[in-house]
Amino acid sequence: MSENPNPAPTGGSADPVVVVGAGPCGLVTACELLRHGVPVRVLEAAKAPPRGSRAILLWPPTLEVLDGLGLLQEAETCGIRAKALAYHMGDGKTLRVPLGAANQPLLIPQEETDRLLRGALEKLGGGVEYGTRVTDVAASADAVTLTVERPGQAEDTEDTGGPEQAGAAGDGPATLTTPWLIGADGVGSTVRQRLGTPFTGGGVPMTFLLAEGEVEGEFPREEVHYYLRPAGVILLSPLPGGKVRVSGPVPPDFPCTQEGVQRILDERGPGGLRFVSPSAIGTFTSQERIAETLRSGRVFLVGDAAHVHSVVGGQGLNLGIQDGRNLAWKLAGVIGDRLAPGVLDSYSAERRAVAEQVVQSTGRMVRMAAAGPVASRVRNGVWALMQVTGVLHRWYAAMLAGRLTRQPDVLFGRPAPKPPRGLPAPGSRTPVWIPAPAARAESVFRLVTLGPGEGQLASSARSLAARFPGLVAHDHIERRRAGWLLLRPDGFVAASGNSDARLAETGELLERVARR
Repeated sequence: MSENPNPAPTGGSADPVVVVGAGPCGLVTACELLRHGVPVRVLEAAKAPPRGSRAILLWPPTLEVLDGLGLLQEAETCGIRAKALAYHMGDGKTLRVPLGAANQPLLIPQEETDRLLRGALEKLGGGVEYGTRVTDVAASADAVTLTVERPGQAEDTEDTGGPEQAGAAGDGPATLTTPWLIGADGVGSTVRQRLGTPFTGGGVPMTFLLAEGEVEGEFPREEVHYYLRPAGVILLSPLPGGKVRVSGPVPPDFPCTQEGVQRILDERGPGGLRFVSPSAIGTFTSQERIAETLRSGRVFLVGDAAHVHSVVGGQGLNLGIQDGRNLAWKLAGVIGDRLAPGVLDSYSAERRAVAEQVVQSTGRMVRMAAAGPVASRVRNGVWALMQVTGVLHRWYAAMLAGRLTRQPDVLFGRPAPKPPRGLPAPGSRTPVWIPAPAARAESVFRLVTLGPGEGQLASSARSLAARFPGLVAHDHIERRRAGWLLLRPDGFVAASGNSDARLAETGELLERVARR
């Protein structure tokens, strides 16, 4: 691993990690840390959990996180599955992209996702300290000091414990110290701003409508519909409880009324639909920005505090939750003396690269969707060709689902051995044909051998796992071809191969990240 520019003391710590922000990204990060035995405090400036549907698409990698926290079954009861994406072109043709079980998202209001994650946090022994606003951050080589304000807190007090130990009189600042700080406090992140981390990029020059209510009329309710008409683009997405989200680019002066929504539904939709019983009508804008670095010594950024992009494809919430999933196992491993501190250097490089991929892909999609008359005809022709050739089915759905996301191969500090043909490369997603383990392993890495029966490779893999107790767990999967994969706990491949020699080389790489 590269040297940490802000070296930190190692060893276990009973002092809690502080997570600023109690949105889904902060809650997932906190839950994952607690699950690994790391104490956590979650500070939230708002006085109560927010309401509203907001981000509604949870793609399969995010559903894996919910499953690991024991929340997937309940989430399924609160949401609905989208079985296909339907693109209705201006020439009357419809391009339908079946998603299949591997790529189906769950459509669930964000307030329900928040509720489920708060419940998981409480079951793990944590909680959210609402009404606690962070106003300043000062980081050193040894710790991070926060200045916080909360109603009823005495001025100039030192806060070293849980919420029950906060002062009880007056309104004023207090300080608390933490060994590690995670900023999950959104696009206007105080943590990022106080660190002085540049947030480069700009705004997307479009205003978007977001309206929710009932839509009377016939259209397939198990699909997400995009109507790409000469008059403009409109999205119809089903929601639980029979509601429908209506969205699309609109003029900045768009009237946020039921009549205004009905007008663009008539202009851009299939016809014969009526928008009734609205529960929300509003407009919003978006940005395309990425923090220059996602780590500054003992401080990390996750979610919208680290990156924001166009709303197309519902990628934002999913991207941020994967940040937390990536960071938590590394930080827990360092705090628990299982991983070398240099492992934390990989966080910013990996997640920033993924954020760049998402910003680029969503930017292209929103500009294609809002193309003018000439460009839209070209777009329609290209998409029709993609459907005929099968590209839409094979590539597009997998891309939206996050299956094609690649992270740079930086974990071990030097490239892992290049895999033989037919096996996934380091930095790619764990293949869908790898079944989940029968039980959640306490080890960091999962070494999976493949083949018709357990042979020499399986024996070598067991020996390798024995060299790294608590770090590597082995299991075997029956397959026709022999091989092996070293899998990370965040759903990515660390290394792969089909020989003892390659496995031995991977053992040398594990030595680089194991805590000695």
